[in-house]
Amino acid sequence: MRMLEDRIREQGLILSDTVLKVDSFLNHQVDTALALEIGKELAGRFADKPITKVLTIEASGIQFAMAAGIALNVPFVYAKKKKAITQSEQAYSASVHSFTKQETYQVTVSKSYLGPGDKVLIVDDFLATGAALVGLVQIVNESGAELVGVSCVIEKGFQEGRGLLEQMNVSVQSLATITRMAPGEIEFAEPVKELVEETV
Repeated sequence: MRMLEDRIREQGLILSDTVLKVDSFLNHQVDTALALEIGKELAGRFADKPITKVLTIEASGIQFAMAAGIALNVPFVYAKKKKAITQSEQAYSASVHSFTKQETYQVTVSKSYLGPGDKVLIVDDFLATGAALVGLVQIVNESGAELVGVSCVIEKGFQEGRGLLEQMNVSVQSLATITRMAPGEIEFAEPVKELVEETV
């Protein structure tokens, strides 16, 4: 997605060869127009599938899951990192380690909002080590729902996340795949033809 790659080049801060900061427009302050365009493209990658739910994990995936849900006209659900006192005891759960926070969470999704008969698209902001997405795949499998695929905004293609998901036979689509980065330098993989533009 050329628009996204351009913004990453212009406003992203590369702190090391593994850490990219995009909080000025994606995951702290959010450019809402860009987020809606990202949602259309994330949804478009799986537009031929009969999706009934979009699933993400709090907090940085929420805006993109909502945008994808709007594009698909389906609800989105987010896995919670801390169980609220109002949340039912009946929940699916998975252990997830956060690369950026260096913490491990027990994430949960209420059984009321995911189950057999659902066809689920998982959406997240980053694919790097894959830990969060593997946890969400486990939750979908536990629920008895059908996983349609995983759609990510930014992928660090030099890390192991995609490989872990593909070993689980998960279809993965990313809008911007970084092949190499270092302070002052960034390289992207050749872009996939953009689906949103094809329909215009």
